[in-house]
Amino acid sequence: MTAILSASALMDELAAARPPVLLDVRWQLGGPDQRPAYEAGHLPGAVYVDLDRELAGPPGSGGRHPLPDPEDFGAVMRRAGVRADEPVVVYDGGQGWAAARAWWLLRWTGHPNVRVLDGGLAAWTAAGGPVTADAPTPVEGDFKPNPGPSGLLEADDAAALARTGLLLDARAGERYRGEVEPIDPVGGHIPGAVSAPTTDNVGPDGLFLPAETLRARFTALGATPDTEVGVYCGSGVSGAHEVLALEVAGIPAALYAGSWSHWSSDPRRPVATGPNP
Repeated sequence: MTAILSASALMDELAAARPPVLLDVRWQLGGPDQRPAYEAGHLPGAVYVDLDRELAGPPGSGGRHPLPDPEDFGAVMRRAGVRADEPVVVYDGGQGWAAARAWWLLRWTGHPNVRVLDGGLAAWTAAGGPVTADAPTPVEGDFKPNPGPSGLLEADDAAALARTGLLLDARAGERYRGEVEPIDPVGGHIPGAVSAPTTDNVGPDGLFLPAETLRARFTALGATPDTEVGVYCGSGVSGAHEVLALEVAGIPAALYAGSWSHWSSDPRRPVATGPNP
């Protein structure tokens, strides 16, 4: 099973006897709220999930988008109709970051069959897919999160991985270098981390680059079959998109969910600046 699917493939699956559960996770950093956009038009049958309120815990010491409480997350997924034995497809407006966050959370908490619509709503409508303003009434699901023992990094894990493996920084290069920092209290990066903006994983059309192209990119950055790979970003959203790109490339990776918003909140943690790890 691949981690992403095309708009045309999703159309075929929605017409099948066992269509996937659809989750609309449109989101924009700093707002505005995307629920009105969902209510104006979404994929038929899709249920809206709010990233800030339902795919993250309250901002604070854990970062700007800390992981949600597993029980709360499970309740949200069940209300959306997610079942343990049925496939799930998540999408957003097209950037892919929010959809990847939902994909990562579902996968990390044990769902066996979750994928991201490549290119999101933009790709769907470009392919002639229908949208509707009708609100679905999903049947209550039965999914119960069971967070895995791997796939998640804490701050100390990320620091160690930067020394012993490959820690990728998915933010824009200027934030990695410390030239600008529009959100968090300190600019720069975790010492030893390698700059790898997640925006470089997609083409001008917003679709993921081919798997072999992504594999070549990450190999050039230092990923090998024997290398443990981790990713962080600003707050654990765009980093999930990089983990998804690595998955497409066939490279397993863990996510430092607190990311830079957590790392930089403690002045005792070291900060590197400039273009080098």
